[in-house]
Amino acid sequence: MDKRIHFFSQKEVIPKSVAPELLGIRGRQANEFAELKFPILPGFIIDTTLASVFDPKAARKDILSLLNKIASIVGKDFGGEDNPMLLKVVISPNLAISTYPTLHNFGLAKPTIGGFAQWVGKDFAAHEVLFLVRGMLKIEERIRELEANTKLQEEITAQLKVLDRALGIRGPSNELGKEEKPVKIDKGAEFYMDFYAKYFPKGFFESAEEQILITLSEISKMFQMDDQNDNDTALMIAPMVYGNYGKDSCSGAYFSRNVVTGVKALQGSFFREKFNEGGASGQAIEKIGPTHLKELQRIALTLEDKFKEIRQIRFTVENGKLWLIEQRLVDQKSTQADIKLLLDLAKRKVIDNAEVIKSIEPLRLNEILHPIIEGSSVKDLKSWKGGIAGAPGAAIGRAYFSTDSLLEALKVAQQKGEDTRFVLVLESSFAEDVKAIEVSTGVLTAEGGYSAHASVVARQYGKVSLVAPAMKVKGKTAALGNLTIKEGDYITLNVPFYGESNVYMGTAKLIEPDPQESGLLDFIELSKGFVKKFHVRCNADTPRDAALALSFGAEGVGLCRTEHMFFQADRINVFREMLLSTDPKDRSKALAKLQVMQRDDFYGILKVMAGKEVTIRLLDSPLHEFMPHNDDEIQSLITHLQKVKGIKISKAEITSSVEALHEFNPMLGHRGCRIAVSYPEIYAMQVKAIFEASYKLRAEKIDARPEIMIPIVMNASELKLIAYGKKIEGSSYTGIVDIEEELRTAKKAKPVEYQIGTMIELPAAALGAGEIAKYGRFFSFGTNDLTQTTLGISRDDFTAFMPDYTLFDLIVGNPFSTLDPRVMELIALATERGRLTRPDLVCGLCGEHGANPANVRFCMDAGLNYVSCSPYSVPIALLAVAQAELERSEAK
Repeated sequence: MDKRIHFFSQKEVIPKSVAPELLGIRGRQANEFAELKFPILPGFIIDTTLASVFDPKAARKDILSLLNKIASIVGKDFGGEDNPMLLKVVISPNLAISTYPTLHNFGLAKPTIGGFAQWVGKDFAAHEVLFLVRGMLKIEERIRELEANTKLQEEITAQLKVLDRALGIRGPSNELGKEEKPVKIDKGAEFYMDFYAKYFPKGFFESAEEQILITLSEISKMFQMDDQNDNDTALMIAPMVYGNYGKDSCSGAYFSRNVVTGVKALQGSFFREKFNEGGASGQAIEKIGPTHLKELQRIALTLEDKFKEIRQIRFTVENGKLWLIEQRLVDQKSTQADIKLLLDLAKRKVIDNAEVIKSIEPLRLNEILHPIIEGSSVKDLKSWKGGIAGAPGAAIGRAYFSTDSLLEALKVAQQKGEDTRFVLVLESSFAEDVKAIEVSTGVLTAEGGYSAHASVVARQYGKVSLVAPAMKVKGKTAALGNLTIKEGDYITLNVPFYGESNVYMGTAKLIEPDPQESGLLDFIELSKGFVKKFHVRCNADTPRDAALALSFGAEGVGLCRTEHMFFQADRINVFREMLLSTDPKDRSKALAKLQVMQRDDFYGILKVMAGKEVTIRLLDSPLHEFMPHNDDEIQSLITHLQKVKGIKISKAEITSSVEALHEFNPMLGHRGCRIAVSYPEIYAMQVKAIFEASYKLRAEKIDARPEIMIPIVMNASELKLIAYGKKIEGSSYTGIVDIEEELRTAKKAKPVEYQIGTMIELPAAALGAGEIAKYGRFFSFGTNDLTQTTLGISRDDFTAFMPDYTLFDLIVGNPFSTLDPRVMELIALATERGRLTRPDLVCGLCGEHGANPANVRFCMDAGLNYVSCSPYSVPIALLAVAQAELERSEAK
């Protein structure tokens, strides 16, 4: 036997002494399966040193001897008239990219066609002859091209187009025109042999033996002529088996486990007495019979252990005997399925925990944290594709075009026991829309981007957000492409983290996430095992959000936005009452009511996060955002004031007060610590509420750890004033430290440990970090505003011109998603300068950038202590931290 020809089977493997590259990719795969003792079809490989110089005369004896050996294993007769064995020839290059054709059914010659037809029927036999012809014509077409025989090449190409139409084969180069019709296969197999014989070397259809030798010779000839081949391609020859070859036959395909849920059970189907699934009605794979099912399960388990991933397996049962045809990786599978597999492999010690963590891209967790659409449920729905993903997931609901109308519709639906799913549709959202976003399933806006208000709030509450700049909203109607959305219409938002988003008219079917069932919680615990000093906190404004984030692995709250708390329906008018009060006594009464509400808020969050830090940002939003913005809100405030004060106030008076608070550029106006300077009683109320909640928890022996954060400071003097107060001639300012001491004394409470710090969100604050650190024990970098003030661009408006900037490479990526290098420089600089003043200064990042793995790596390298992000992003950031820690440890 020529040493360049290598036999393999379930019981015989190619020796290790044979260099793997001699076998090509497909040859190596076949031998690997032989080593695993899979029920593979036997075969042989003509290695790369022989394939391009194949001599049919010299190799005839070896080839026919091996074919007889193979035939005895599969129970057939190569060239036999009654039960002929057919072959496939697999061109096996060493490069993964290959344009070589599929070559099947060799052995179908005039002496064998009758016997084959007896098993499968005359029509199928004719079909298989044409498939054989098509493969060989592809080889002959390439040879004629290399010979520059244009006339014959064009004739073969024309015949291939006819064959493609007859066999139903479609491809980029074979698009049928409207006038073309499929070609019927209405002749016998012998007719097609006679018709196409002229395109092949003489004797091609005269015998099975001559046919395979001619084929191998022609392929070798093609290799010799083709400069691109470079003698780097092998040939693999193996028998064909058929799922319609006798009564105890079938074909099928299955996944090694469920590709959606990850449940460890085979998922697939098989087809009785069918060559493949085309036009067939399949049966569930578990019904195939216990003997075959057990073997298929063994194959699945072995493949998962070998490749460490879900695999798809094709098989054929011919006359009761099971054969593995092919296995390959699976592209369309869920993150949940991958996680369940990895956890299973780790449990069985196939891989270690580190490999589990390294195998999942952090951003893929978005899929497992939010609902996804079942693909088949949207096939018949009108849709629009595009937009900017604000918060991933899928949402269904009736469209409403204002916060008030949505809340009213929700109230009615609850009273009547109707569907309470709603989607908020707006040009753009503002602070007063938070309450509608919170109760909706999703929000669709026309303005903004990933870091716009609607997107940030949606991520905070686990809602879906899509920004569609093409949408035009007019009253209670929105036009989006070919869609017209009217108030009350059902729409479905599909916002995948990867790929394009969709808006569908109507309702789809959703697959809801289940953190416990999906394996996410176990995966999180595994991730936490690799997290060392650096940790992940959450942005949470309610006990519910805090509890959710805690279950996802959060180590405290990095940002509690107190302004969000005032927009609740039972509070907003009390806050407005306080702002409109001109009498100090009236203002004090309103503040007292708000203080009780805030105390309960802080009590709930601090209790959930017992033993962990909770960073509470004092009021940051400009005051005008809290004022009424439409007639309904104005009337609601009038009613409230009449009830509370017993006085009548006109719409004009309220409108005048609202206008008095108007600012031309509120982002850089009267907000944050500037409000505290002008209205110290507001911050004083919030500080008292924080400590009242903390004292109460301390009395209950619960470890409360509040951190009070002052926003938008630009210099050390602001922080010093608010934290420690100041006395000047004729006036004084009571700081947080004094407020706490006075309250503790009055309540005779035991002290609680607390920290005062600031949000670094202005370049001036970053540059002055050394001075600011004298009065603050922690820095929290608010990177949304820091990006806006550093680059001079608005997060809500930049999408209008960013495509132009991207076109000319004026800016790389989205600076509100991935930190800009200059913003990074300010963060690193502020951290360094702050710690020169205060070596134990705690630094964190609390903007939406905190969930981006690239930003997490930077924060760790820059010496920060944590990142904080929305509850649903905590697992993503946590995984990014774990992977970074693993890389660091492996690099040592």
